[in-house]
Amino acid sequence: MKSVFTKYFLRYTLNEANSKVASHFFCTASGREPVREWLKSLSKIDRQIIGEDIAYVQFKWPMGKPKVDYLRDSVWEIRSRIENRIARVMFAVVDSQMILLHGFVKKTQQTPHPDIELAITRLKEWKHEQNN
Repeated sequence: MKSVFTKYFLRYTLNEANSKVASHFFCTASGREPVREWLKSLSKIDRQIIGEDIAYVQFKWPMGKPKVDYLRDSVWEIRSRIENRIARVMFAVVDSQMILLHGFVKKTQQTPHPDIELAITRLKEWKHEQNN
């Protein structure tokens, strides 16, 4: 796994001191922002914890475990602990932009395959929209 992290570490240059990677919510063709909607459905304290974790990653990117883990196909996850539960926000960094693709509360130890596939699909959709 070290080689995967090294690959991405070399791909993204370190930020200037006190700068951050800009984050953007993935937006569907119909204008929905699924991650923003998911966050709004959570309690205020859960939103605050997840928001602080996203901001931390923005300022520290690139980084790895325990806060961030590589999944597959340019998709990473931010790992948050909320009220005796575990939340994940899947994202990708493209052209120094963090695209928040999918968020959910984990119910099993492993990240469910359909959630990873959804994030990959959303990333492909986002890239397609950027090229048009």
